[in-house]
Amino acid sequence: MTSAAETTTGESWTAAFAHALRPLIDAARTEVAPPFDASFAEQLGRKLVAIATRTLVLELHEARGTLQGHTSEERFTEFTRTLDLTALFHRYPVLARLLAQACEQAVSTHHELSSRFTRDRGEIVRTVFGGLDPGALTSIEMGQGDAHQQGRTVAVLTFDSGAKLIYRPRATALHVRFVAQLRWLSKRTGITFRSPCLLPRDGYGWIEHIEHRPCADVAGVAEFYRRLGALLALLYAVDGTDMHYENLIACGDQPVLVDVETLFHPTLTPDTDPAVLALVRSVHRTALLPHVLLGDNGVADVSGVGGDRGVLSPLDVVDWADAGTDRMRLVRRPRETSGAHNRPLLGDKTAEPADYQDSLLAGFRAGYDAIVAHRDELLQLVRTCADDEVRFIARATRQYARLLDESTHPSVLADALDRDLAFGVLVVDDPLLDRLVPFEVSDLWRGDVPLFTCRPGSADLWTASGLRLPGMLPEPGLLAVERKIAAMSEVDRHDQQWVITALLASRPRPVSHHSGDALPGHVAAVDPDPARLLVAACGIADQILAHAVTGRNRVNWLGLELVDDQHWTVQALGAGLSNGYTGVALFLAELGALTGAARYVDFAHDALRPLPALLEMFAAEPELVEAAGGGVHGLGGICYGLKRLTTLLGLDPSLLERAVSVMPREDSVPGVVDGLAGSLAAMLAVGTPASLALADHYAAVLRTARCSANGFARGQSGIGWALRRYAATVRDELTGVAAEAFLESDAIDPTDAGWCAGLSGAALARDDERLAGLLASREPLRDMSLCHGELGVVEALAAHHPSAATRRTALLLGALDEHGARCATPGGVASPGLLTGLAGIGHGLLRQGFPVPSVLQLEPDPTH
Repeated sequence: MTSAAETTTGESWTAAFAHALRPLIDAARTEVAPPFDASFAEQLGRKLVAIATRTLVLELHEARGTLQGHTSEERFTEFTRTLDLTALFHRYPVLARLLAQACEQAVSTHHELSSRFTRDRGEIVRTVFGGLDPGALTSIEMGQGDAHQQGRTVAVLTFDSGAKLIYRPRATALHVRFVAQLRWLSKRTGITFRSPCLLPRDGYGWIEHIEHRPCADVAGVAEFYRRLGALLALLYAVDGTDMHYENLIACGDQPVLVDVETLFHPTLTPDTDPAVLALVRSVHRTALLPHVLLGDNGVADVSGVGGDRGVLSPLDVVDWADAGTDRMRLVRRPRETSGAHNRPLLGDKTAEPADYQDSLLAGFRAGYDAIVAHRDELLQLVRTCADDEVRFIARATRQYARLLDESTHPSVLADALDRDLAFGVLVVDDPLLDRLVPFEVSDLWRGDVPLFTCRPGSADLWTASGLRLPGMLPEPGLLAVERKIAAMSEVDRHDQQWVITALLASRPRPVSHHSGDALPGHVAAVDPDPARLLVAACGIADQILAHAVTGRNRVNWLGLELVDDQHWTVQALGAGLSNGYTGVALFLAELGALTGAARYVDFAHDALRPLPALLEMFAAEPELVEAAGGGVHGLGGICYGLKRLTTLLGLDPSLLERAVSVMPREDSVPGVVDGLAGSLAAMLAVGTPASLALADHYAAVLRTARCSANGFARGQSGIGWALRRYAATVRDELTGVAAEAFLESDAIDPTDAGWCAGLSGAALARDDERLAGLLASREPLRDMSLCHGELGVVEALAAHHPSAATRRTALLLGALDEHGARCATPGGVASPGLLTGLAGIGHGLLRQGFPVPSVLQLEPDPTH
């Protein structure tokens, strides 16, 4: 090993700390035969340093005044040279235990791998290498991936020919079964699939090392995604999950899965929302499609098609400032991701999966249709897996990894009881998870990521030590897979294709609220008479109903929605008016009132069933009110929706009273969509004594509010609009002056036609004929939505330029006939919500033919 004196800067601080722990490393090294002892010692050193660093840095700080050396680096080196391990371990006996255990495990697992390789070498050459001897074994890289079952990890073996071999210290029988399923799928689709050659053994196996290789051309990339789509269909059918970026290798035009231990994974969710259940059971569960993690630093896609290079980790991670000096200290900051080998390359550039959506969907349809046409054959194959070992993921691996790291803090390394208490965070009041805690803690004490397994044909779980836990699962995974394969149909295929399209659209990208492109090409106008508008709105509503997910006395939808107006995500609709089920229910109820069609009214009723319980929860837990906020997006929008829906559906008026009673009084955000201005307008529209009292409070706060943003949704136009409405209601001249000040201060972007931040919102806020005239001269928008699309423009034109509004509505109807509804989502993906989705398009159509109050202006119903 390199001496600490020779290496003390940059990344070499780990080698210096390893030098301080050298007695432990040298003792373990004597147990390993040359020529592997040197690399063994280096790998063990890194592992021990990972366990001991926090304590060593604390000791370094405490020794700073006694260290010799002219520079900070020299003093650091002096510390690593003179550290008294005996005294250290006396102060931190738990650390001594963990380090000794790591040494014992490293020796044991190395011996186990070596003996297994020696025994299996001949069969490995014949099976994995196709009879070609790779030559002498030159290196063994342990520690690939997470440690399970007393320090066992995946390892990479390298031979003098350059060939590599993967050692997997867990059962590989399921991978053998999956290869058989892939061969069957290839036979039925004509699509060839590459699978790694493997040699299964009892409790472990040897797997071919798959190289990451670029594609020859664009056609090769398209073929990669076509194969991936067919692979996705099979994984969906057999309830595969956890196929993240580290488990997929792009080998030219072949997507190769290198870890399939989570097929037949049980579905565990106590949620009664049918849309949540639908998402959990959809292609989303595979994690092959975009799976976005959100954090303070942004987002990262960790899916099989993600794993982007150069992206900051969403959450801060532990790092070390001034490493290799006596000022070394722990810091938490984002880390740049290094990427993986899962994405196809064209030259040296990574292909973007959304650019090959058509190829992926074509492969998915081919795979799905083959399964439906020959489902009995696939059922026979999956039933052979009944007794194979499946990994059961109780919690996210990153949660365990973080807990392992945090539990090396010196404050819990002096007394084992303190470390036990640190693991108490695993108790979460969940019946199944809490029963697993003792076994998780046992694994964590061994330095392992906890491991549980199950069998497709059983409802039992097994711990890492092999203990059987009877009846832990709600049903055997195989039973769920059989039911899914039997139920696969054309309707389900279309539903899954929507999920695929929506997930691909959710890939992290900059979000713009600017109105988009103009309507392309020539569109034949359609006379926007009330009957035609009503027919078009019914078509939109029927599209919404067709994609509803129904459950016991409940209905909801999956949508492509913005989180914090920054990141698109596929999720079950929440309760909000803007993009939640309250907004969808409002449109359906409006349409039901105009047509008398019971189906629209019934769906609206069923969509709203969770609201009473949700409002009770808000009343009991004020912190949830703070999280939901006011404004159109939050409780203000819900109150406005309930005011309208109480009349339309004959709801119990007490539900609205309850909603008003939980409105947040304090809000630091002044805007319309998520703050005080929206809450003020909503309370004026509700018009009850309690809501008007709240309106007085909101107006008083808003009059002196500060806002530098522009536009209607979050800026000064929206604040001025809300204050102007309040001033007109209560005849308050002072508030009227404040309103005009906000309106005059707003800087309008003349290139943006949208309601949320552009000309349409400004024209509505100011009731400005000049701005409406400027809008009338603009080309119609391709986006049809209320938020920053064409129906927001038509809304602004209707008051001052009705002929222009009529002309543009006629063109919109023509575009709707020719191209279908286009939402304000990435790629125009159909989504049910009100501001950016189908419900808003339907509502906007009704507005042009019937006296339907505007949701963009939170108008009260003038007939009641």
